[in-house]
Amino acid sequence: MFTRRSLLSAAAIAPIAGAPAILHAQSWFAGYPFALGVASGDPAPDGFVIWTKLAPRPFEPHGGMPMTPIPVKWEVAADDRFRTIVAGGEAIARPELGHSVHVEVTGLQPDRPYWYRFALGNDQSTRGRARTLPLASASPKLLKFGVAGCQNYQDGLFTAFRHLAREDDLAFVYHYGDFIYEYSQRGPDYDKDGLPGPQVRDHIGQDCYDLADYRLRYAQYLSDYDLQAARCRHSWFPTFDDHEVANNWVGDIDARGAPADAFRMRRAAGMQAWYEYMPVRAAMAPRGEMIGTMYRQARFGDLLSIDFLDTRTFRTDQPCGDNFKPACAEMAATQAQVISAEEEGWLARNLARRDAKWNCLAQQVMMMTLDRRNSADAAEPIYNMDTWAGYKVQRQRLLGRMKGLDNVVVLTGDEHQNFAGLLDDGAKPVAVEFVSTSISSGGDGSDLRPGSDIILKNNPQLKFINDQRGYLTCEVTADSWTTRAMVMDQVSAPGGQIRTRATMTVPRGTPGLSISWQLT
Repeated sequence: MFTRRSLLSAAAIAPIAGAPAILHAQSWFAGYPFALGVASGDPAPDGFVIWTKLAPRPFEPHGGMPMTPIPVKWEVAADDRFRTIVAGGEAIARPELGHSVHVEVTGLQPDRPYWYRFALGNDQSTRGRARTLPLASASPKLLKFGVAGCQNYQDGLFTAFRHLAREDDLAFVYHYGDFIYEYSQRGPDYDKDGLPGPQVRDHIGQDCYDLADYRLRYAQYLSDYDLQAARCRHSWFPTFDDHEVANNWVGDIDARGAPADAFRMRRAAGMQAWYEYMPVRAAMAPRGEMIGTMYRQARFGDLLSIDFLDTRTFRTDQPCGDNFKPACAEMAATQAQVISAEEEGWLARNLARRDAKWNCLAQQVMMMTLDRRNSADAAEPIYNMDTWAGYKVQRQRLLGRMKGLDNVVVLTGDEHQNFAGLLDDGAKPVAVEFVSTSISSGGDGSDLRPGSDIILKNNPQLKFINDQRGYLTCEVTADSWTTRAMVMDQVSAPGGQIRTRATMTVPRGTPGLSISWQLT
């Protein structure tokens, strides 16, 4: 008679070819193995990646899994009831990658939805929904997609993700990073009046430094069903920013001053965990201490070319000592870079093709150079040195490549506020930038932070600012790009409602912005 112990032992010593007979006979896990949900990502015209991770006890070491490869069945169907199976097979969840599964599904039809699921023994995963992209030769009439990121578990609930899951007909979601926050705040939080109060939720564990720390943090975030809902409903293009490793890191430089060799080990742990938990392709699997090439391009027929950038891995140190500072000479350093020379050349070639009605740069840190003074008493302009403002030469070179295209939109995160404004090359606007607010980072917020009126006055290129939580939706046609700022009334308690704060439209052929205000 088999016991759970004997089944574990048999699975550990049996060849992989013989393991399925044992594993599919019954479920011997102490918990539901698909507790962290499912996801799809990096869609293409003929398929996408489907993801899951075996973790019957998500908060225990190794997710409660035995240290052996485990075969997992997967299926893709043409309908949500799985009557017509169009692809299927078996993938190996390996302990070296935390028993994560990344299946690159191919051979599917373009521009249509599919449904997928996983199975292990008698246990079946949540059903996920994914969508392929149109062929590059197609001429779609409409594209709608979402933009989201910055989700600090301690600052608020992920209710916005459930609203995002309910958005109809999104082709994909661009996640700009800060999927987790690596630190654990100790002590009270503070309300808008500066009075102490409890945090909305607490992180498990201390600050993240090794692979076990990062795996635990991701497991806690993905135990949230609102986040699971958004991941199983829409295909994602995930990227990373800083908090997947450490606040404001760039290259092998730690903002807290850790030695480069020590920080590289921390970065390697953070990047491996990011890969394990994201629905991305094997091209982004860790290679040594670095993630595989994160920057990549996607095409939505001849309507949109979208370039996903990596603004952390190859960046030089922030000028002027980082943070919010007055201008300094380092901002004009010719060798300073946000993206590598190789990535810049790749992006320049993509923009030069001029074979799409719209070009989009999906990246992490603000490209607008904003004077951040929020008080009338401040004597000189203040800049955020962790943005493109601190890297004048490369920024100006990139804006020069946009000149004459008249179809460039930049999508950004990181700021925990909504912004919209114009990017100019020193003479006239060449692009429009939309900065998406956070899912929860920063707490409830309000329509405007104190001093927002001064920031708007000092920055004529800035047309919209808002300090509530939420996400963006983008609707793209041949003639116009419309972005809606979707904002939450609260994230500090359950039941938060979503509303459209502003509808912002860019006409193709003119880098301009018209705004319809819809909520006060």
